[in-house]
Amino acid sequence: MTQPILDRIRAGHILVSDGAMGTQLQQRGMPAGHCPDEYNVSHPEVVQAIHRDYYRAGADVVSTNSFGGNRARLARHGCSERVAEFAAKSVEIIKAVCPPGRYIAGDIGPTGELMEPFGDLTEDQVFKIYVEQCEALAKAGVDLLLIETMMAIQEAVVAVRAACSTGLPVGASMTFESRGDEFRTSWGVSIPEAVSSLAEAGASIIGSNCGQGFDEMLGIVKCMNGLTHLPIIAQANAGLPEWVDGRPVYKETPETVAPKAARLVEAGVNIIGGCCGTTPAHIAEIRKVVDARR
Repeated sequence: MTQPILDRIRAGHILVSDGAMGTQLQQRGMPAGHCPDEYNVSHPEVVQAIHRDYYRAGADVVSTNSFGGNRARLARHGCSERVAEFAAKSVEIIKAVCPPGRYIAGDIGPTGELMEPFGDLTEDQVFKIYVEQCEALAKAGVDLLLIETMMAIQEAVVAVRAACSTGLPVGASMTFESRGDEFRTSWGVSIPEAVSSLAEAGASIIGSNCGQGFDEMLGIVKCMNGLTHLPIIAQANAGLPEWVDGRPVYKETPETVAPKAARLVEAGVNIIGGCCGTTPAHIAEIRKVVDARR
């Protein structure tokens, strides 16, 4: 039986998570504008190969291909009634290649819609949207739920509350950018506000993902570490993308990321991986960093 992830962290283990899913799908043939969650059904072998590559690279925690799998976001692709189907398939695919002792995170992203008073969705509607996806992922058998790339604290808190209703451990990650001498989300949420609000909502793990790269993530982690005793997760982009022939190209190589990952580990991160532009090769280098520390 796999040791619960929070017990592993409490025992002092630094865990490695996976890297990007979206950019990996694009590199492996998914057309621009296609619904990534639908790929679980139409191209399960492609999604599964990505999961397998991340586990083989040494990831302890790999996320399902379900970032956009909530009803509001799927409606843009005409798939709003397929939440449970896509969630179940995303877990089925990854379970088949998850080695013993590793973890499956149910990945949950923003709705892409605005809550009142800035938009039309009420708090109750958003809560139900997230509960639907969270329950589907939990029923399919994930080990934890990971809410990520959040910008608005109101939506993040509602998502955490919905995820906590399943009884699973919940990670909550927001995306920050540097603004002078501090970090805030695009909605103006500061790190202290995010830490306190997410913890109060019930998150077991808090952190940051996406953003401008590993250099910036170091400052974010240091700030968070001084504000909470909760485990911290950091999943940075491979730098900022440059557009080449109409496609984003990330210039941070596995070799350049490795020393930056080492500094993140020294700063007290508990789970470390990558986001946009990172690959299994990046995760393999991070694995080496974590193993050397141990």
